[in-house]
Amino acid sequence: MTSDSATAATRRTVRAYHEDRFRGDVTMAAAQIGEGFGFRSPFITSDSPTGHLDGLDGLLGIVTGVELISELYGETEATLVYDVHTVPAVGITQHTAEHFRLDDGRITSITLIFDSGPWQAIMFAAGPTNGEATTRA
Repeated sequence: MTSDSATAATRRTVRAYHEDRFRGDVTMAAAQIGEGFGFRSPFITSDSPTGHLDGLDGLLGIVTGVELISELYGETEATLVYDVHTVPAVGITQHTAEHFRLDDGRITSITLIFDSGPWQAIMFAAGPTNGEATTRA
């Protein structure tokens, strides 16, 4: 595979994951995940292809849109920068960066970076998650 086609494959995989996740399609998002997967964010860590998506319905219930700001792709990694807009009652526009590593065309790690401060009260009210592989950080 040439460098250009590897980068294009990375883009297809990462964009499919991103779009499926924000559409609420956990099955399709998880289909982009490869062996040895790991996820890390300010709130959770997970080694499960779906554990990091636990509670997605709750998040999507308050999200009004996702605005992609920048996308950077390489042969085995990608970074997306985007804003997550929420309903007026929540009033958060979350600036977010997400770094992906890939192996053999599948996502093997995701690091989600954002200021968790605005979400502390919401996460506290939501209580613990039910995912075995998911823990609060």
